[in-house]
Amino acid sequence: MVVQRIIPCLDVQGGRVVKGVHFQNLRDMGDPVELGLRYEDLGADELVYLDISASVEERKTFAQAVERIAARLRIPFTVGGGVGDVEDIRRLLEAGADKVSINTAALQRPELITEGAARFGRQCIVVAIDVAREEGGTYRVYSHGGRRPTAWEAVAWCKTAEAAGAGEILLTAIGRDGTRQGFDIPLTRQVAEALSVPVIASGGAGRIEHFLEVFREGKADAALAAGIFHEGLLTPQQIKSYLHAKGLSVRL
Repeated sequence: MVVQRIIPCLDVQGGRVVKGVHFQNLRDMGDPVELGLRYEDLGADELVYLDISASVEERKTFAQAVERIAARLRIPFTVGGGVGDVEDIRRLLEAGADKVSINTAALQRPELITEGAARFGRQCIVVAIDVAREEGGTYRVYSHGGRRPTAWEAVAWCKTAEAAGAGEILLTAIGRDGTRQGFDIPLTRQVAEALSVPVIASGGAGRIEHFLEVFREGKADAALAAGIFHEGLLTPQQIKSYLHAKGLSVRL
């Protein structure tokens, strides 16, 4: 039986957790170590740490920051941002990450997914995919922190990433990011139905009902959120208790 997961996201810039809308107008939300520990205590199944400006600034995610967080956590921990080659993946795994998220570099060179999966196991490789809906209903993949459109359509790139060796897809709807209007259910369902690896839905969580929708209607395997946790509107445990009452399988 598939167990649905609730995953807080720590978008980090300059060593601080930030949150915005549509990846813009970022606000300081706190220290990544303290927030990570808080979410662990509040029932998070996993954590995702994304250095959101690393690719744009053409630099690496700081391994020291990863070490600070991973040293005190007991739950699985995914790290991404500025990952450009297999050595970057190795460096982050050795710093304490359980999984490494690749985005821009995978679009530029899909072979990186294959190389990472072959060396470390596909369970360690998460491909993060930022998607925006265009006029006419096409879902376009964006690179560089959601700033640059690519030639890839969302489902096509997700299938390519899976075939290359991705163990999981982190799917973010740019147009829903920070809006609290709910996950992009059509996008999530299209991708989930096309793949056999787990899909993490991201972008738009605002109410507890949105999580039920993305699991039942969107067919996601996990749901990621940030702002509602940072501002104390909901906790992972509250969401999981609600989902359990609705008949879904969660870790209580």
